[in-house]
Amino acid sequence: MPISDKSTKRTDQADNAAEAMTQEAQEALRSAKAFADDVSVTAKEAINTSRMATSNAVHKAQEGIKAVERELSPSIDDLAAKAQELASRSISFCAENSERARRQFQNATEVTTRYVVEQPGKSILLAAAAGAAIATAFLMGSRRR
Repeated sequence: MPISDKSTKRTDQADNAAEAMTQEAQEALRSAKAFADDVSVTAKEAINTSRMATSNAVHKAQEGIKAVERELSPSIDDLAAKAQELASRSISFCAENSERARRQFQNATEVTTRYVVEQPGKSILLAAAAGAAIATAFLMGSRRR
């Protein structure tokens, strides 16, 4: 075999090898692209599934909160009504007792004034005795300290 035939044969073999490698590379590229497409589709499906799961969880949480509100609302309304009633009764009680105390003080003032007018001598003696008793109590209290 002459050298040129060997050279041509080697060139053909090299060309065949290069073409086989190109085909293998193209097949690897198609396979990689198909794999990347599959991964992309799977990732999109996972994202959509996660979004749906999150949406469902939020929806369930909102339903739970609404259920708790519905359950507690009557209790809160009842407590508010009881607090309002208690406040009203307390205001009425204070007003009644204030009026009663005012009437008793006015009555005591009238009785005292009448007694002083009717019994001026006794009134002076009683006032002096009361003053002396208060002064004695005050002096005894200040000595003990």
